[in-house]
Amino acid sequence: MKTHRLARIEEQIKRIIGEILAAGAQDPRIGFASVTRVSVTPDLQQAKVFISVYGGEEEARKTFQGLQCARSYIQRELGAQISYRNTPVISFHEDRALAYGSRIEEILQEIKKKEEEHSDPQSPHPDPQS
Repeated sequence: MKTHRLARIEEQIKRIIGEILAAGAQDPRIGFASVTRVSVTPDLQQAKVFISVYGGEEEARKTFQGLQCARSYIQRELGAQISYRNTPVISFHEDRALAYGSRIEEILQEIKKKEEEHSDPQSPHPDPQS
């Protein structure tokens, strides 16, 4: 179970890395990416940073390449902004939750469209008493 302190630290790291990506990451490969969540080990030695990338698979691949190259810069900036004894070693992971949610939304829209086509008052309905 996470402690309140650990959750607060994760939220702080999420905010700081989000700001760094928005303002300071100069790598052109890093596309429109947002930090969706951070998971820190209880000893604060490692932090998994989950990133959601807007775009396709190729865009995500390029963004993660750019993030890996900029990792030391982001790590250094994070260390300058937090006041802990050690800065957690960060690793980037793709968060597919938004893509998964988007796919579910597409499926629901397709179902709705099919239902509307079947209940269209213009289309002839067979007489239920026949």
